[in-house]
Amino acid sequence: MKTRYYTVYLSALALLLVTSCASLRTAVFDQYSYQKGTEIKVDAANLMDKANTQYDSQTAAIVNLQTELDKMVEYEKNKPDNQISYAMWKMIADPNKKFIAGFLKLWKDKGTVNTVFIDEAKGQVTEALDLILQYEGKKDPAAENKLKAILGIQ
Repeated sequence: MKTRYYTVYLSALALLLVTSCASLRTAVFDQYSYQKGTEIKVDAANLMDKANTQYDSQTAAIVNLQTELDKMVEYEKNKPDNQISYAMWKMIADPNKKFIAGFLKLWKDKGTVNTVFIDEAKGQVTEALDLILQYEGKKDPAAENKLKAILGIQ
């Protein structure tokens, strides 16, 4: 009789462990991702403030920021169980989207950007980067749901 209860107990414990591990399919906190994300946010905001000057005057800073974005996308791509962060970084680095890479493309096409537009775009870009940083820092369901809403995934 004791053996039967013991077997049921072990089976229940094993089932609990398996199901709880399956729900942890989110990459763990990564200090590098958090730090680089913060650096990119600050660099992007500072560079966007200069968009009312000629694009060509900021070429080195623009190329540097685009390189950092590319590095971040590549880094996030190779982390296990990191689909949400990877998708968001890809979106931010996509010149056809309305985030930092899209802003840089617009700046290049126009030569300069109106200050009012800069302020509006900067708010959107920093908000998106804040969401990634919050998600990276907490890995909580609320931050995850906000990112999923932006990405259009369930």
